[in-house]
Amino acid sequence: MTLSAFQPLPLGQRIPASEHAVSCSLPTMADVHGYEQKDPNTTRHLTSGYPRFVVHPLARELAGHFIAQSPGLRGRHLWLASSEGMAAALAAHLKSDGVAVFSADGVHGVSHRADDAELASRAKLFLQHLGGFISSREAEDALVRLGLRAHAEPDEGFPGDARGEVDRVLLPSLTGADPRDLFLANSGMNAVYAAFRAISELQAARGRTIWIQVGWLYLDSIALLKKFTGAPGDYLPLLDVFDHTAIEAAFAAHGSRIAGVISELPTNPLIQTPDVPRLSALCRSHGARLILDPSVVSVLSVDVLPHADVVVGSLTKYTASNGDVMAGFAAVNPAGPDAHELRRRIPAALEPVYPRDVSALAAQIGRTGSILARVSGSLPRVVEFLRGHPGVLEVFWTQHPKSRANYLRIARSPEADGAMISFTVRSPLDRFYDRLRLPKGPSFGMRTTLICPFMYLAHYDLVSTPGGRAELHRLGIDPDLLRLSIGTEPTEEIIAALSEALA
Repeated sequence: MTLSAFQPLPLGQRIPASEHAVSCSLPTMADVHGYEQKDPNTTRHLTSGYPRFVVHPLARELAGHFIAQSPGLRGRHLWLASSEGMAAALAAHLKSDGVAVFSADGVHGVSHRADDAELASRAKLFLQHLGGFISSREAEDALVRLGLRAHAEPDEGFPGDARGEVDRVLLPSLTGADPRDLFLANSGMNAVYAAFRAISELQAARGRTIWIQVGWLYLDSIALLKKFTGAPGDYLPLLDVFDHTAIEAAFAAHGSRIAGVISELPTNPLIQTPDVPRLSALCRSHGARLILDPSVVSVLSVDVLPHADVVVGSLTKYTASNGDVMAGFAAVNPAGPDAHELRRRIPAALEPVYPRDVSALAAQIGRTGSILARVSGSLPRVVEFLRGHPGVLEVFWTQHPKSRANYLRIARSPEADGAMISFTVRSPLDRFYDRLRLPKGPSFGMRTTLICPFMYLAHYDLVSTPGGRAELHRLGIDPDLLRLSIGTEPTEEIIAALSEALA
């Protein structure tokens, strides 16, 4: 039987079929391995990828133009950045005599010798972690301006005040906040970085430098804490969100030196929720600042700003449900003790959202409520199917028995579950994944259902070695965990596709 909603997608096809798509098809586990190993037999099929991990083809085309037109760039690699400030920050981070800041035609970047692989790796990771790559729409407009493209791809833009429309939708979910408290960023990770940096600078003056990570977080959030805390001992990962004894012991031991705590609600990909009021009370009583990230379910699904000092999140997920916009936000709790200073400091570390991206976001954001209602309505039915299937080992979601009580403390309603499910299967991962006809690629929170072997895409260094796999098992994470994001397609067809692959 052919499922009308889910036709197989070839390797590298953009998801959605847009120049600015944030996902791409990786239909087999061999493709996943080839993607991670940068195998030319795989990468030559890729037209794009998640924009913080894969330099967009439009950015590559624009960089190639500048290299060809500038004798001083011959034999060099050029990274195009999201702003002049980001280019300067990248150059300072690389700390090499062979690095040069670039600026032309309103575009900024950093160049270095093309054969310096070590600099290239460091530059890419810096831009990835901080959300520092040029927007695909900005690169596209530059190509049009330079006469290299006839026109930009038609966009679903917003006809009025785009920023006002974004505020209109987001602010009701940020209890107590007004427009002065809400800041947009060019990605969710840039918002995380801006909040982290602002709090770090503020707290360092008070002798507070320790950061606590509660739960297994998204890989770039972990990377920020590891790389940008002052010393190795200043990064304290507490990976079990349910171990309140360990969390309280950390505060008892280090309370006067803790700068901040960061957690996701729920975590990605295990979808575990800590006891947020309890965590918030610990932070307040010890003078630590709390950053909460509800990207997994959307800030529209949970009420968390009153518990936090800053709430951050990705607007690529759910609010840009077409899957063709990169954006994020940081919201300051106006009742927090450092609210005034955080309002002043956070914007200095944020990368601006390119105007066409704001317009595209505004055109889609008004649909967020209906999208969430649709996917949250389908999610329990898919969970019920997976939990009842003999081929499925374990299923994680917002209302997993271990997390349910904690999640319902912050959920706006018992049905506000978001779109994400993680699960493991009894059969070999390759067999299930290769047979599955659902769209397969990174990202989540789109109208399109998406599934991926998350740990392979996020932590390939761990899943590809026996030692790494053993470490993940020790932490309670199955290396073969699958992350499923429910879309707006008929629930019956999602379940039928899963059933077919599990047979």
